[in-house]
Amino acid sequence: MLKVGLTGGIAAGKSVVGEMFVALGAHLVQADRIAHSLMQPGEAVYNEVVRHFGREILNPDGSVNRAKLAEVAFGPDTDAEGKRASRIEELNRIVHPVVIRSQDEWMHAISLQDPQGVAIVEAALLLEAGVANHFDRLIVVTCGAEQRVARFAARQKIAVEAARKEVVRRMAAQLPDEEKIKAADYVIDNSGSLDQTREETHQVWEKLRVEAEKSKS
Repeated sequence: MLKVGLTGGIAAGKSVVGEMFVALGAHLVQADRIAHSLMQPGEAVYNEVVRHFGREILNPDGSVNRAKLAEVAFGPDTDAEGKRASRIEELNRIVHPVVIRSQDEWMHAISLQDPQGVAIVEAALLLEAGVANHFDRLIVVTCGAEQRVARFAARQKIAVEAARKEVVRRMAAQLPDEEKIKAADYVIDNSGSLDQTREETHQVWEKLRVEAEKSKS
């Protein structure tokens, strides 16, 4: 089985590309969905996150308000000394190890189910988490800076300027696209039309499928 990491910066279109791969026959899991399930009340990760970040990140029903958690974790633009005051590394230290273990367990299960399949893990912070070596191939999705802002604004239903500020804040916790591209086996440019992205994805899929068919496990 071929293990593939799918990553890219915020609002680059990872999920869109992931859905295209699934339509072509890939197995896919999203790290964000795993993290979301781990933050349900009663889970160990939930308890640790609340202990570190306080009950102000919770909704009235006790569930995690992800927008409030992001606000606390990513911090204000700058602190009194003009430096970024972010607690995102603190959050990642709690969440990442459990998410990574879940991803690995999922890939192992897929390898038993479909030995010649392609298992894709979609994760925004795949490189930042230091798990690139868990995969046989790495795909990076890119798009233009203004497209990123516009897509984030549309997704969050917020004004463009507010979206730009939030994208800049979140991108500060991620490697720049240039660094991700250097580490990639394949790059999919999602700055054009959906048809163009679909064609690029299909071309990459054909290569992955051939490699997967040659694999033994």
